[in-house]
Amino acid sequence: MTINRKKDGAVLTLAVEGRLDTITAPELEAALREELDGVEELIFDFSALEYISSAGLRVLLSAQKQMNGQGTMKVTGVGEVIMEIFEVTGFSDILTIE
Repeated sequence: MTINRKKDGAVLTLAVEGRLDTITAPELEAALREELDGVEELIFDFSALEYISSAGLRVLLSAQKQMNGQGTMKVTGVGEVIMEIFEVTGFSDILTIE
């Protein structure tokens, strides 16, 4: 998994490539811990994400809870496979997906 970070003022974009699973989820969690101070808009770009497991979903849920208190969060570039996982798990109702 690769995480490309782009911070523009209070907007943080994390472009995640590859697989977000039990092995790689802690890396994304660490990146969020480092970067979320002062962020008012968090954007996940999943256009190159191939797979997300329950561990990855947990990281997203945790980020959503934190952003509810300090701003907004959205997920962009969601492919068919990832969208199906979001729909089956109910995350499509929790997350803002564009």
